[in-house]
Amino acid sequence: MINTLALNLVADVMRWDNERATEEYAWLRLVSAMKYDGYSDFRAGARFLESLVSWLRQFDAADREAAYGFVKQRLVYISTLEMQRVIEAFVPETVTPYLRRAVACEVGIRSYEVWRSPEGAREFRRKLRRCLFVGLSDGSMIDILRRANAGRLSQEQVVPMMNVDDEKWKSLDENLKKEEGKDAQFDDVYLIDDFTASGTTFIRFPDCTPKGKLAKFERIVKDAKDRLGKDFPLSPSYTLHIHHYVSTTQARGALVERVEEADRVLANRSYGVAKVTEGMLLPDDIRVATVGGSGASVTPVRAGDDVIVDLSDRYYDHSLFKRLEKHCRETGQTDMKYGYANCALPLVLEHNTPNNSIPLLWAETDGKSGSQMHSLFLRRDRHG
Repeated sequence: MINTLALNLVADVMRWDNERATEEYAWLRLVSAMKYDGYSDFRAGARFLESLVSWLRQFDAADREAAYGFVKQRLVYISTLEMQRVIEAFVPETVTPYLRRAVACEVGIRSYEVWRSPEGAREFRRKLRRCLFVGLSDGSMIDILRRANAGRLSQEQVVPMMNVDDEKWKSLDENLKKEEGKDAQFDDVYLIDDFTASGTTFIRFPDCTPKGKLAKFERIVKDAKDRLGKDFPLSPSYTLHIHHYVSTTQARGALVERVEEADRVLANRSYGVAKVTEGMLLPDDIRVATVGGSGASVTPVRAGDDVIVDLSDRYYDHSLFKRLEKHCRETGQTDMKYGYANCALPLVLEHNTPNNSIPLLWAETDGKSGSQMHSLFLRRDRHG
C-alpha cells in the first residue's frame, strides 16, 4: 500500500493544489509500486516516496519543479526483473549466435543450418562446453546466469569471481578433459559484469602501466599458467569476450578503443582476439549533458536538460571530487558535478546507483566543500 502520508508530504513540499496533486499521485503510486520501491537500499517505512520528500527539500522552492521534472521525465531505472531478463538473454542472444557462426565456418554450412545435421549439432555442443564464463564482480549475478542456463551450461564452466585459485583451475581442467577428451581446453573466455558507463576502468594505461580488470585477469592467468603448466585449462591464444549486461554507447566506444590499445601494448598477452559485447546498449542521448575535456564546456543533450545542468552546477559539494581525486584526474576531470568520467547519466540500477550518474541522484555529503547534498537513491560506494 502506497503511503498516503508520504504522498501528502510530497504535495506539501511541491506546493501543489488539489488538481495537480491528484494528477501526480497517480504517477507516483505507479512508479513506486512497479519500480522504485524495489531499490535495494530502501527499507520498510523509508522507500521511494519518503526519500523523494527528503530529496526535494534540499532544493530552494523555486528549483523544486525542475528537480521533480528531472525525476519524472529523465530518470532511467533498471529494475530487478529487467536486469534478470537481460541476463537470461545472454547465452541465447550473444553466445549462441557467435558459436553458430564459428561452427558454420568450420563445417562449411550456413549458420542457420547448424542444427539440421548431427555433425553441426555435435560441434555446437563441443564449442559451448569449451566456453568459460567468469564473473568480474557481485554485479555479474552468476547465480541468475546459472539458473537461467541449467541443463545448457555445466557448473564446471562457470566461476563467480576472477580470483580463481589453483585447485579451481585444476578442477575446471579435470572436468573438461573428462567430458571432452584429454586434449580439451577452453577456447573462449567470457568476462562478465553488470554495467559499464565510461569504459575507462576495464583497462587503462596511466604512466604506461596497465591497470584495470583486464590487466588483473591477465596477471591471474599468467601466474596460474606458470604454476600449473599442462593442468592449466585455457588454450593458448583463446578468444576473450568482454561482456556487460548493460553498457552506454560511450563506454562501448571507449572499450573498443582501449582493447585495441591493449592488443598493441600488452606484452605476451594470454588471449588472441578480444571481442566487446553487451546485452543492453543505452543510446548516447541518455546523458543529460556532454562535458568538455576538463568540464570547461557543458552542452545539454536534450531540450529541457539545461535546467538539470543548472541544478548540477549549483547543488554540488566538491568533497565528492576530493574523495576520488586520483581516479578522477586520470580521466581529465576537475570536479564531479556530472559523475565519474563526466558521463552525466540519469541512471539508477536496482542494486546500486553508478557514480557515473549525476551526483544529484546519489550523493550524501555534509556540505563542507559546497552544498550539503541529500540522495534520492543512496549509493553504496566501495571507496568509503
